[in-house]
Amino acid sequence: MKSKLLLSLLAATLASSAMAQVKPEDAIKFRQSGYGFMAWNMGRIKMNVEGGNFNKEEVIKAANAIQAIANSGMGALYLPGTDKGKGWEETRAKSNIWTDKEKMGKVATDFVREANEMAKVAAGGDAAAVGNQLGKLSGTCKGCHDDFKAKR
Repeated sequence: MKSKLLLSLLAATLASSAMAQVKPEDAIKFRQSGYGFMAWNMGRIKMNVEGGNFNKEEVIKAANAIQAIANSGMGALYLPGTDKGKGWEETRAKSNIWTDKEKMGKVATDFVREANEMAKVAAGGDAAAVGNQLGKLSGTCKGCHDDFKAKR
């Protein structure tokens, strides 16, 4: 038991020190890439729900990809100094991401919950249920964008 705890602490220390070594512009690129990948997969689900040709396997793949990114700990990419700067493009993260931690935590928790639920619903293969869950998941994205992402 002690060895598992020691290994867990060591892994957490190594992970946090690795994140500390990420350059701000790389952290911005990584999070922009993650969000872009999720957006592409949201589009895949939407196309299947609204396109009239529902492909359960494609929806499952897309939902699992979103779930994986949502649970990957992307919050660690909001390092000090990444409120300004350029990744693939200029960051549009608003400064309140770093100051309104309670609201940001709720938004992030809601998103992860709905992403996890999307993967479960997708596995069921019911197009109407997937469409309903896509609305809930999209709502969490919009909530974050409205409060924490600057408009172009």
